[in-house]
Amino acid sequence: MVSIAVPPLLFALACWFFGTAAIVWLDSRPRATFATSFRLAGLVALAALVAIVALRGDGSTAAAYASFAGAIALWGWHEMGFLMGFVAGPRRTPCPPGLSGWTRFRAASETVIHHEIALAATALALFALCWGAANQAGPLAFALLFVLRLSAKLNLFLGVPSLSDEVFPPHLDYLKSYFRKARCNWLFPLSILGGGAVTWLAWNAAATAATPGTAAAAMMLAGLAFLGVVEHLLLVLPLRDAALWLWAGDPRRVTPQAIPAPSPAAKTAPKSER
Repeated sequence: MVSIAVPPLLFALACWFFGTAAIVWLDSRPRATFATSFRLAGLVALAALVAIVALRGDGSTAAAYASFAGAIALWGWHEMGFLMGFVAGPRRTPCPPGLSGWTRFRAASETVIHHEIALAATALALFALCWGAANQAGPLAFALLFVLRLSAKLNLFLGVPSLSDEVFPPHLDYLKSYFRKARCNWLFPLSILGGGAVTWLAWNAAATAATPGTAAAAMMLAGLAFLGVVEHLLLVLPLRDAALWLWAGDPRRVTPQAIPAPSPAAKTAPKSER
């Protein structure tokens, strides 16, 4: 089982790592390059969508890998649209002082609602186009990324000890005013339990899969869910995940001095997705 699991897990890790690094690098370039980068990434995303749909009936291992990679490429284009400021929300100003409760939540939602709708619409389109097909790696990977990222955003809104916001581009600095520092929040343990449950379910699905392609897809999903759990854990650990992307981002925006040294216990903690 372990030998079968290693290649899909490494593939999921590589897709996450190099995909995130590419987005950080492109987002740290001069703003004059954003439109061209976004358009070119859109062409890649379109090719990825076509590949996912074309391979939906192929249950082979290679098709599972390709569909999963396509979902990562499609997700990356959406993330570029958000981080570069093309698709965010109608509110692009800091949180007004004194807001709390539902009013603060509505204001925060208005900063990202267009992005969230675009992600949800893409996930629904993927499932509609691939419904009942043999290869579900792409739709499931994209949906999992959507749920994990939504959970992370809600935790940042409700309050966590470590915001890890150093890699935010300057034009999105206003979003930081909607984050909250707190010891923990009610959603955090549910997020960890949910992510752990998905990891466990996907791992077991891989062990009992009828075909190698299905097993590979389930194992990649298990790896992605585990990375999501680690990302959530970094919200409460004294370790900045921005340290992973110093080499890919703008050194003027993310510097080693801006990232506190981790405690001895945190040095052994795994790192994860941005």
